Amino acid sequence: MDTVSFRRMDEGTPEDYAFLGRLEHDYVAALPDRLLDALRGLSNSLAGYRIDRLQHSLQSASRAEDDGADIELIVAALVHDLGDDLAPENHSQMAAAIIRPYVREEVTWIIEHHGVFQMFYYGEAAGVNRDERERWRGHEWFDNCERFCRDWDQMAFDPDYPTRPLSHFEPMLREIFTRTPFDPAIINPGIITPDAQA
Repeated sequence: MDTVSFRRMDEGTPEDYAFLGRLEHDYVAALPDRLLDALRGLSNSLAGYRIDRLQHSLQSASRAEDDGADIELIVAALVHDLGDDLAPENHSQMAAAIIRPYVREEVTWIIEHHGVFQMFYYGEAAGVNRDERERWRGHEWFDNCERFCRDWDQMAFDPDYPTRPLSHFEPMLREIFTRTPFDPAIINPGIITPDAQA
C-alpha cells in the first residue's frame, strides 16, 4: 500500500488507518531531525541584531547551562524562538506548543509567557507596556519566567559570549523530543501513576 484508499476520512478502512499509523510513528520519531533543521533555519531569520536568531538560541541555551539549569530548561532555551519564522506575533505560544508534550508544565508555562515577560527589558524603548507581565504576578512560575528572560533570553545578544554549537545541544534535544509524549510522570511530576503504585 503506497497511499490510503479513501478520499474522505470517514471512508477509511482499518487497514488504511493501520498503514497511516505506521507512517506517523516513523514521522514522529524523526521530530528531532526536523527541529534541528528548524533551528539551523533561524540563521536566516529576523535581521538587524548583532547575532542571528540561531546564535541567540544557542547563547540562551549556553547561558541556561552555565547557570546550572536542568535539561528541560536548557532545551527550552534552545527552542524558545522557533516560532519567530511562522508565528512572529505569537512565537512564544508556538514554541510552547512544540515542547509541551515532552516537559513539565512549568517549562511550558515559561516558554508560553516569555514573549510578554521579555517586554520588561525593551518595552520602554520600543514604546510598548513593559509591565504587561504584571498580570501574572503571584503565579507560581512568575519568578522562574522572570529569571529565564532576565538571565538567559534578554542577555543572549552578545557576539562575544562563549556560545556552544548546536552539536553540543543535539543530544539533549534528542533526549527530550524522543520521550513518550504527555507522560504524566514528566508533565506533572509528583503525580502517582498506576505503575508507581504497584
